[in-house]
Amino acid sequence: MPELDYFIVDVFTDRALAGNPLAVVMNNANLSTEQMQSIAREFNLSETTFVERRATAIEAAEGIRTRIFTTEEELPFAGHPTLGTASVLKIADPSLAIKNTIILAENVGPIPVAFDPKRPGTSNQVLFGEMTQRDPECGPELESARVAELIGLTLADLDPAHPPQIVSTGNGFAIVLLRSLDALSRLNVRQHEATDYLRPLNGRWFYVIAPEAESFRARMQFYGGEDPATGSAAGCAISYLVARRIVPFGQRIHVRQGVEMGRPSDLFLRANLDTDKVTNVRVGGSTVLVATGRLQLP
Repeated sequence: MPELDYFIVDVFTDRALAGNPLAVVMNNANLSTEQMQSIAREFNLSETTFVERRATAIEAAEGIRTRIFTTEEELPFAGHPTLGTASVLKIADPSLAIKNTIILAENVGPIPVAFDPKRPGTSNQVLFGEMTQRDPECGPELESARVAELIGLTLADLDPAHPPQIVSTGNGFAIVLLRSLDALSRLNVRQHEATDYLRPLNGRWFYVIAPEAESFRARMQFYGGEDPATGSAAGCAISYLVARRIVPFGQRIHVRQGVEMGRPSDLFLRANLDTDKVTNVRVGGSTVLVATGRLQLP
């Protein structure tokens, strides 16, 4: 029976039992895609990652191979699995502990995660990292009235100056800007209809944001549930906000997510603007190690 080491971390938080949980499995048994999908269902978290170590020279050139699974499917890219997996590697592998940047080779391509050892609160069990996502691809703007209907709100709840839009930095999301936190509290996405509406437009889910004092709050409902923190969607959100000059380019902004479901998460976002093109999209946050164990498989 092969024994596979695994780690449970909470991502986008500096304390256990908050943020977005993630299982990271060290795949040293050449698992099939079907086996990885079954293990992801066993953990039953929003995502589980599988790390496949390769020769040092290959990893130096291409990154550390990482595959990401939800309970339903494999994803080309996702934010909290990227940040959490890089943090686990830095914690668990002495050869990587001294590195300030770890590159993961995901299905979408290489994704670097830079760690800040000087950030307050950082320790061997809590790390602050910042991933650089792909430059955004901006898709079509969406009809506000139809979007409002699909997310259980009214047209008056949406910001009239900035219509919803599909944006992708590896996964396509429909970014929806609301007027108020009250509207955000009433979010109720009609999942089946929303999926039928978004998939032909290369969007997966709605990422809904609202201004909050000097920051933003966000929610993302999917698979009939809700995500405590969505790093890939956050990259799309900062791209949307910077492209529309809603927030200054280069300035780090704070987004809170997961508050309504009792898993508060803190995401820190920034992006550059080169003429009219958004570049250097970065999403950061802390990761805390919660548990370790071994999988025993037949």
